[in-house]
Amino acid sequence: MLNSKILMGILFLTVVVAGVSYAQSLESDFNNYLHYTRIARLDLAKSYAEAVIESDPEPTELLELIQENRQGYQLMQRIVQTDQEPELVDLTQKMLDIAEKGRYLRRSDPEIISQEIQRLSTTLRGRMQATERLRNSGQYAIPFMIAALSDEERKDEWPHIVAALPEIGRPAIRPLVAALRTNNINVKIETINALGKIGYPQILPHLKYIVENESSSELVRLAKEAINKIAPPAMDVPAAELFFKLAENYYYHTPSLAPSSDAEYARIWFWDTDKAALIGKEINKEYFHELMAMREAEWSLNADPSFGPAISLWLTAYFQAESTGLDMPEYLTNPARPIAVVYATMAGPEYIHKALDRAINDDNEYVALGCVLALERTAGEESLMYRVGVSQPLIKALSFEDIAVRHNASIAMAKANPREDFPEASLVIKNLVEILKESPEAAENKTQLVNYEPEKPYDLRAIESMLELAIARNQVIDVSQATDALIEVTTTKRSQMRVLAGEVLARIDSPQAQRAIADMALSTDNSTEVRIAAFNSLAVSAKRYANLLTDSQIERIYRLANDEAVGEDMRREAAIAYGSLNLPPVKVKELILEKAAFNEI
Repeated sequence: MLNSKILMGILFLTVVVAGVSYAQSLESDFNNYLHYTRIARLDLAKSYAEAVIESDPEPTELLELIQENRQGYQLMQRIVQTDQEPELVDLTQKMLDIAEKGRYLRRSDPEIISQEIQRLSTTLRGRMQATERLRNSGQYAIPFMIAALSDEERKDEWPHIVAALPEIGRPAIRPLVAALRTNNINVKIETINALGKIGYPQILPHLKYIVENESSSELVRLAKEAINKIAPPAMDVPAAELFFKLAENYYYHTPSLAPSSDAEYARIWFWDTDKAALIGKEINKEYFHELMAMREAEWSLNADPSFGPAISLWLTAYFQAESTGLDMPEYLTNPARPIAVVYATMAGPEYIHKALDRAINDDNEYVALGCVLALERTAGEESLMYRVGVSQPLIKALSFEDIAVRHNASIAMAKANPREDFPEASLVIKNLVEILKESPEAAENKTQLVNYEPEKPYDLRAIESMLELAIARNQVIDVSQATDALIEVTTTKRSQMRVLAGEVLARIDSPQAQRAIADMALSTDNSTEVRIAAFNSLAVSAKRYANLLTDSQIERIYRLANDEAVGEDMRREAAIAYGSLNLPPVKVKELILEKAAFNEI
């Protein structure tokens, strides 16, 4: 029986041989792929490319193979760009993607980064190579460099780290500005110096914030010097305004602010006060710019709490982040943080209108819809007629291209019960009528466009807003223009909608309106509850506009009021409606004589 040492030796040799075999197989398959691609044997090239991918290669190993063969890499690039053989293009792109992942793993490997930071303090050649490799690591190197600058035991390394810090360039900016939150004065000094040398405009608001708020005269002096290196006019601009402009640049996806392209995710950097360390949070690239816009807007408000434009931009960016349909990152999803429409509602009409104005100008239907839904919650004539410059955003929304935006804007406007006339008033009823004519499925789809579902169905909100206008006898928005649509609702929509349609029609001076209510009350296809509600609406209509019914309808109501086969409640409501019609004396005489006692003797 073999002893344990022999078994361990065999196992070790097996692993080594398998690893060598795997590496040789990967290299062989990759080289064969390149060879057969060069000689245009694409069928064989595809089979070897598939073998490479199916072997699930280590990304860094495939990267090394590609980097060692410069001509091969150029050939792969040409294949992807020509797009002449779709299947081979797809396989080639997959291999390049794997290699790119290897590039990211190598750049972000903590052990490699730490070794390169230590190499900064070796020979001149070593320092140059380490600086280049740290530059390749970009933002991932900064937390380790800042940690080294915070470590008193590594004080001898500091001069070399300080020299290398600005060499990282633009990728270092986001983690470095986060590091300005440190309480370590020496680290803050070197961070400011590095930012000044890197010298991009996105640094300016953070430096100006130090000028305006820092108690240390030394830090203020350094921040001023850095600003003057980058853009001296920024000294005359408040930090809040600089942050706001940066937030806008993020919101509009300025290319220079894009996240690194080497990783699947983007990173947002934070300073962990308890750990005195930089922390990078991975987030989806789809909403990176929006979340950074929110963050810079928050800094704008931190610099000046009265800087209102930052509030509306923050709301806009939050809505836009939600529009991706992706889950928000963990740091944004704590239980205390509401969804965007709730924030917008709490912010108030002024800021919602400014966000809506931006959304309309940008033709951004998602953000516009979110703003309109928030305005509906805060409905009021004065707030909804708010002006942004010469523009009235909600009124502009009534004719917005997106149907959901203009429909919800009309609901909000109707609920505000406006008393001041405006040229677009007719659009309100026109849009509300469109809502009533839509299928329930289409209406439901509109409420799902934002991360918020109103408490009531879409068409129900529309008809309720019509009823509010009718009850108030609004002179600006003419509900009678919806008469035909409301009549159709009394026969086609669900019971609750039918009842409300009857209530609106009861307040419209029209024979067709009153007769539609009577038909609903008399229809045996309706439930007792709907019919009784219709008789109540008929009584309201009759009291307002007297009798507008046909003789046939009057006769049927009269018979129903005297029909002992129906319930007492139905008879009573029919009688009240009949009495409310204020019929001519001849009708009353007929009623009296028909039920006269002497007829029964």
